[in-house]
Amino acid sequence: MNPSPGSTDQLIQLFRGGKRLEYSKGEFIVRPGEEMAGVFYIETGLVKSYNYTRYGEENLLSLRKDGEIMGLTLALTGEKLDVMYTTLAPSVIWQLTQDEFLEHLRNNPKVSLTVLRIMAELYRLHSEHILDLEYRSVRERLIAFLLTIRWRFGKKINSCIVIEAPLRHQDIASYINASRETTSRELSLLQRKGLIEFSQGLIVLKELDKLRAYLEV
Repeated sequence: MNPSPGSTDQLIQLFRGGKRLEYSKGEFIVRPGEEMAGVFYIETGLVKSYNYTRYGEENLLSLRKDGEIMGLTLALTGEKLDVMYTTLAPSVIWQLTQDEFLEHLRNNPKVSLTVLRIMAELYRLHSEHILDLEYRSVRERLIAFLLTIRWRFGKKINSCIVIEAPLRHQDIASYINASRETTSRELSLLQRKGLIEFSQGLIVLKELDKLRAYLEV
């Protein structure tokens, strides 16, 4: 469910009353051990949230793109999470303190409804992730991930879809609950079969029907 244009405009105007932040690619928004200082609206850019496993490996939690909000869980529930946020592309982000954000919600029902819709969309994405993890093989989980992520980050170019998010093999591996070595091997296999290719650090989906067929057997 997407917010209506009017309510989205109100949300943008709300955050533009806050602090404007600019980040280059690869910069921390929230560093290890830091607490998220407010609620953030991504005007342009791409942000990765992650933590570390007990083995010291990065564990991808989510990707946030332009038009999306970070910090809702802490603001609405008070639950503190040990999560880091790093930009994957140059980003312009607006920041409100948690008190400012909550005051706006109390005084503006339309914005509150927009935030509720955003929370519902985040819940849907989380539910899809859980369903994708139910596939037994790494290959199935990998393909399910690629087919799912294309809806948010895919750009159709001719007959292909470019996933416009620079994901490392470790990012994908952690997200689909697999080792980096196995994930890299499965990506290489899909490439050899002509189902995907790599272009300038991005994954390109070439044969959607054949990819779907792996999940229908």
